[in-house]
Amino acid sequence: MFGAGPMAGPGYGSINRDHVTGFVVGVGVAATGYYVYMKNKDKVDDFLAGHGIHVPKGEVEDFKEMTLEELVLRKENIEDLIAEKEMDTVVTVED
Repeated sequence: MFGAGPMAGPGYGSINRDHVTGFVVGVGVAATGYYVYMKNKDKVDDFLAGHGIHVPKGEVEDFKEMTLEELVLRKENIEDLIAEKEMDTVVTVED
């Protein structure tokens, strides 16, 4: 499959210096992009949110800093999840 055919000459199917250089440059660009993003995370996330793209935050939120509206919304979501889990448990027990 890889070693036979009309293109099975020298340089085909093997990794050469260009591949390694491309890989190293790609890793460098990705690392730089990640560093710049993390350094400007709040600005980038606000920019994206302004254009309709919500970036979920993976960090633990401080409830003391949340507004009343955010707290009520969070409470309602938790209550909905609890109700769904209770319904799943009731259905599973009855089966």
